[in-house]
Amino acid sequence: MRTSPSLRRKLISVAAVSAALVTAATASAAVAQETGAPEASAPAAQTEAAPGTVAERLIVGYKSGATEAKSNRAADADAVAKGKEAGEDLDFQRRLGTGAALVELGENLTKADVADVVAEYQADPQVAYVVPDRLNKPQATPNDPEYTKQWDLFETTAGMNVPGAWDVTTGTGVTVAVIDTGYVSHSDLGANVVAGYDFISDATMANDGNGRDSSPADPGDWTVDRECSSTWVGQSSSWHGTHVAGTIAAVTNNSKGVAGIAYGAKVSPLRVLGKCGGYDSDIIDAITWASGGTVSGVPANTNVAKVINMSLGGGGACTTATQNAINAAVNRGTTVVVAAGNSNANAANYSPASCNNVISVAATNRAGSRSSYSNYGSVVDIAAPGGETRTSSANGILSTLNSGAQGPSSENYDYYQGTSMAAPHIAGLAALMKSAASSLTPAQIESAIKTNSRALPGTCSGGCGAGLADAAKTVQAVSGSGGSTGGTTFTSSTAVSIPDSGAAIESSIAVSGRSGNAPSALQVGVDITHTYRGDLVIDLVAPDGTSYRLKAASSSDSADNVNTTYTVNASSETANGTWKLRVQDTAAQDTGRLNSWKLTF
Repeated sequence: MRTSPSLRRKLISVAAVSAALVTAATASAAVAQETGAPEASAPAAQTEAAPGTVAERLIVGYKSGATEAKSNRAADADAVAKGKEAGEDLDFQRRLGTGAALVELGENLTKADVADVVAEYQADPQVAYVVPDRLNKPQATPNDPEYTKQWDLFETTAGMNVPGAWDVTTGTGVTVAVIDTGYVSHSDLGANVVAGYDFISDATMANDGNGRDSSPADPGDWTVDRECSSTWVGQSSSWHGTHVAGTIAAVTNNSKGVAGIAYGAKVSPLRVLGKCGGYDSDIIDAITWASGGTVSGVPANTNVAKVINMSLGGGGACTTATQNAINAAVNRGTTVVVAAGNSNANAANYSPASCNNVISVAATNRAGSRSSYSNYGSVVDIAAPGGETRTSSANGILSTLNSGAQGPSSENYDYYQGTSMAAPHIAGLAALMKSAASSLTPAQIESAIKTNSRALPGTCSGGCGAGLADAAKTVQAVSGSGGSTGGTTFTSSTAVSIPDSGAAIESSIAVSGRSGNAPSALQVGVDITHTYRGDLVIDLVAPDGTSYRLKAASSSDSADNVNTTYTVNASSETANGTWKLRVQDTAAQDTGRLNSWKLTF
């Protein structure tokens, strides 16, 4: 059921703290603040850096007109003033690449103390959002080494059909940013690695003797018992980023080791995960920098990435701070791929898996079923091989690694399993697609991957997105081998009003001069102004009356406007004729306008 306008505004305000979901607990906390109830009832999303760990830093986004949005001195003064009101010592640390402020809370604060500070910022009309600087963890589960075939690339049952894509492209000309633990030298990967950056600002967490610097070299992320929490069990170094990078772009046809999915592409390693994990604030700056944005104190990026892979995550829905960084990256033309998470739970409760404008990837096993650990749900976009090693390590994902239990030792290969291993399969596919058709937008890449996927050979309880990604079919579709995205464009620029909770409106485009059928990757560009796009249902209607659903209504989508490109498999339709875009507002209280739309054959 839709909410009233006043309640919706309240929910959207709370969403500035926990962006992708508004839980009952969040709503209760908002009411508690208004009625003077104890702040201890504030939801964990507002007060924790990780489950059970009180936040020590906040990310504060100011509205564009606020002085604090541009002046570090003003942001610092504001932190001091709000700390005084809350009875705490606050300290402005730095400006993030998105423009948000990182504020240090100090040590030994309780959740109630943090809630007091959050409430001070929330009460300020110049503050757009305030969220905790959360810790993120690698999403992999390492297993015993054993070398066998890379079933995930080519096995007919549950492989991703990668060799068929290599007939078209190998990813040349595309850089993929791997936002992870960094890179440890490996001869089967090094030729495809370009300069990156170390974004870990905490020297202890970085474990390399300093904070941020130009070297993304991975010194190891080993820990000892109780190092990260009172219940922490020590772990050997994971070399997680190197394993992920190898899946994407290990050197191929060199008579050594493994093959990379986009072995003609380059990898730029960005360090954000060290001992005990990594903070949102560092990840936000890495996303910004990777996609060509500016980060204070960091030199301009000379290897701007068209694809970002984030095989990492933490508990809690996507925050506004992280979402803003992702939105900006996508607006710059960078596709963002993320792991769904390894908790066998709804991915909507994890970040960045639940963020908008990402490709969220679930993991499948060698039988083509959802891996037992993989997260699931409506926010998952696609599934890819992630492995499952309960019966044999050969059922995991083999990639480049290092044998060092603490610091680097000799290079090797090993099997890991996890959605961390599934995500780079999709990042590699995105690189292949961008290489084959450089004009593809992030929305087109996501849509084409979904449209050209195949049904899971096995089962998936809870939802695994559009299906199992098929690299060959997808690359052939976008490159013109199975349909083209770079041909003639037909446009309707006649604006049509969308009535509030009314009948569907239609806009027509007459297509002529085409031969045969429409492509399997027909591009449908849509530009709609609307105050609550979750109300909208959008369909493409072919000349014979067949309807293709582009967008369904969603009560959880509270954003405005639709300005994106959908990909439709229209290969069964005759290209010539009158095509229609049908749009309907399904609920009351909001109006809009179809500004224009276009078809690209």
